[in-house]
Parts: sequence; structure tokens; C-alpha cells
Amino acid sequence: MELTLEVAQKLLATQPFSVLVGARVTAFGDGGATLELDIREDLQQQNGFLHGGVLSYAADNALTFAGGTALGPEVLTGGFTINYLRPAQGAVLRAVAKVAHSTTRQATCTCELSTVNGDTETLCALAQGTVIAVRR
Repeated sequence: MELTLEVAQKLLATQPFSVLVGARVTAFGDGGATLELDIREDLQQQNGFLHGGVLSYAADNALTFAGGTALGPEVLTGGFTINYLRPAQGAVLRAVAKVAHSTTRQATCTCELSTVNGDTETLCALAQGTVIAVRR
């Protein structure tokens, strides 16, 4: 199967939680993937910032999609870390992930998570993870 942006979008649409939060793949290929979601009130924590779990979800999925550009469509997250740099507030969360290194079995990827408000992008978290190929 050739992996394209359209295929990535269809794969994301099969994930019930991704549908629940309204995530979308906006870029895919060449060792990278971008995932976006609108920041809604029901995704915020008590202080009005985007919940850290939503940031973590976006990092996890963006890292995995980026890893899929190197490993193919059957991949899983092997593990990841995230560092929260500042509270996330804005209109859109954008997670941009890239493959830093890959073999035939795993890919190490990085992800920058930013909030977007009009023309202003603000970096709010950084993540790094390992994506593993599922061999059946």
C-alpha cells in the first residue's frame, strides 16, 4: 500500500478517540507528519489551558504517523517523552513530527507542539519517541 496524505487521513478516521477530539492529519510524507486539532473548551483543564493529556495524545499520534512514513502503515508507539514548555492556549494545536533516525524495525522521531492563533505560532511542548514496526 502506498502511504499518502489521503491514506493517513483515512487511518486517523478509524481511531475513535481521534474522532472524539477532532484531530486531523494535515501533512504526511517525506519523513514527517503534522496533526492538528481545534482547541475547544471541553479539551481544557480548570485554568482554561489545553489539557496536558490532549497535548500528549497529539504528540503520540504525530510521532507514530511520522514513524509510519519510514516503516509503513503497521506501527505502534514504543515509548515517548514529552516536556511541557508553557501552557497551551490558542485556536489550534499543531503537532509537527519528523523522523530523526530509522532502521527497518524502528524509528526515532521528534515532535514540536505549538498553538496557533491567527498568524502567531507559540511552541508549548517538545516530544521524542520510538515507533516500532509491527511484523506479523
